[in-house]
Amino acid sequence: MKIQEAEIIELMSSEKSREKGVRLMMDAYQSRLYWHIRRFVVDHDLAQDILQDTFIKAYQNFHQFKRESQLYTWLYRIATNESLQQLNKLKKMQKSDEDSTNHLHNLVADNVQPDADEIQVLLQKAINTLPEKQKLVFNMRYYEDLPYEDMAQILEMSVGTCKTNYHYAKQKVEEYIKQNYTE
Repeated sequence: MKIQEAEIIELMSSEKSREKGVRLMMDAYQSRLYWHIRRFVVDHDLAQDILQDTFIKAYQNFHQFKRESQLYTWLYRIATNESLQQLNKLKKMQKSDEDSTNHLHNLVADNVQPDADEIQVLLQKAINTLPEKQKLVFNMRYYEDLPYEDMAQILEMSVGTCKTNYHYAKQKVEEYIKQNYTE
């Protein structure tokens, strides 16, 4: 991956080869970034839109890439910021919709043994109750198994803060599932 990353950076640095560099960058990182974004927004179409916005921002702002971190880390940060901006927009739109909360609570039916999909819904509901920082850290660690050092760099916080946020997030998710899972 390092060789490909160096090649992408070289291509992106030259005006003549920038488009080829973007195509190579998209091929290399599209899938990983999509699933990172998808864990935030859940909706496939919205995740695709955010992914596209991420690559557009990377293309437009490549001159700001300082090469102090890996290219993927920089892209990951852009994707995270784009996802959070979109979530904030959605939150503003949903504040007036009080029924959405009731709908989420009714997704897992009472006295019905959940199947794998229902368990995933329950897990997503638990994750959605977390504060933003804990949600970010939990998703990065639980789903993507990112090292704390990478998370710290992406989220611009200390490794200790990442570990603490993950610890509290994990406790809250476990407690939520215990309270809401009926066998």
